[in-house]
Amino acid sequence: MVILTLNCGSSSAKYQVYDWDNKDVLANGVVERIGIDGSGITHKAKGNKTEIKSPCPTHKEAIELILKTITDKEIGVIPDMSVIKAVGHRVLHGGDKFTKSVLITPEVLDTFRSVIDLGPLHMPANIMGIEAAQKVMPDVPHCAVMDTAWHQTMPEETFMYAIPREWYTKYHARRYGFHGTSFLYTAKRASVLLHKAPKDTNLIICHIGNGSSMCAVKNGQCYDTTMGITPLEGLVMGTRSGDIDPALPFYIMRKTGMTADEMDTALNKKSGCLGITGRFSDRRDIEIAAAEGDKQCQLCIEMEALRIKKYIGAFMAELGHVDAIVFTAGVGERGPITRFKACSGLEKYGIKIDAQKNDWSFTGNAETCISADDSETKIFVIPTDEELVMTEDAYALMKGTYDVHTNFTYSFQDPSYVNKAREEGLKKDLEKRPHLADVIVRP
Repeated sequence: MVILTLNCGSSSAKYQVYDWDNKDVLANGVVERIGIDGSGITHKAKGNKTEIKSPCPTHKEAIELILKTITDKEIGVIPDMSVIKAVGHRVLHGGDKFTKSVLITPEVLDTFRSVIDLGPLHMPANIMGIEAAQKVMPDVPHCAVMDTAWHQTMPEETFMYAIPREWYTKYHARRYGFHGTSFLYTAKRASVLLHKAPKDTNLIICHIGNGSSMCAVKNGQCYDTTMGITPLEGLVMGTRSGDIDPALPFYIMRKTGMTADEMDTALNKKSGCLGITGRFSDRRDIEIAAAEGDKQCQLCIEMEALRIKKYIGAFMAELGHVDAIVFTAGVGERGPITRFKACSGLEKYGIKIDAQKNDWSFTGNAETCISADDSETKIFVIPTDEELVMTEDAYALMKGTYDVHTNFTYSFQDPSYVNKAREEGLKKDLEKRPHLADVIVRP
């Protein structure tokens, strides 16, 4: 049985083809620059990477390109679409309507349309991707996995804003949180590494990438998070500002004559690391320039790390006891500089990062422990696997066995779980850097 997962962003569409019976990733890839000149697909299968340029004016053409590629006689991995038995779709925003993944019905799609204003950059693409896939595969179940569902366990005192009550009752203005699928996966894996049940586990998870957020996990459930009604709130990100004085946009608008849409674009696409450095949003570029003496890039690194540290302290105060701090996503998994600066100086609070272990952990293939041996709180680096969560949710929904995560057990919660692709990648990592073996942590 094969399950397809689709993650449609504002100008991209990621995909994965998963062989359920053999628990193996057959192919994955991404269509980029949708609606822009130069669009095309990057397809990875059987150890090979193929890049094909093809016009994709909308997500409809992008989905069609994905399906054409995965069934291609030369580079495809399945003979035809009949082998696909379920499709999992990542959806940015479910509002406060969904506490778990759901089968997509016309009513569910209508609900997604009703919250487009809460995610104007991503929701139209999510919906278009679903509709395009349903058109090509009308007879298989399509499942929605919401970024916001994981956070629906937050209590009122953490999800409410101190605003007029009517804004909440009429316009659903509240904090929702995002990156939920990543938090679910890493929270469950951290529990396995700690040899604890999720309900007995308190964590602070740092999903640090181009978009970044953190989550306070109390007794295995989301208690608080850094993002808000949209993904703009919280940490310093690649191009998003994160926390600012709410009056600042109005001040700049009065000074410059900027419109609301222009300000929205500036805060989401021209701020964060890009705004600080004036040049870069990619942390790799920032670190290189910082090492060469660029003062703004050095400042950017300090600002990003300090914001993470600030929220670590806040979440520690909320949780009381923290079993582990977890770093994940692109920067979290491969950014030792950011991790070290975010965790250093917290020794009095029982958090001690080991500088050598931290430097050795530079891979997206291994789960590692980078805390000192005498650290009261563990520090883990756990590569996230949102696609696997989507795949398992889709399979369970198709079979009628799915439930909210507190009543559902994923395959990766088994201590014997192995990700075949990552194990192969890890072998290559160890050949190049054998000292990595000293930080790998196994259940």
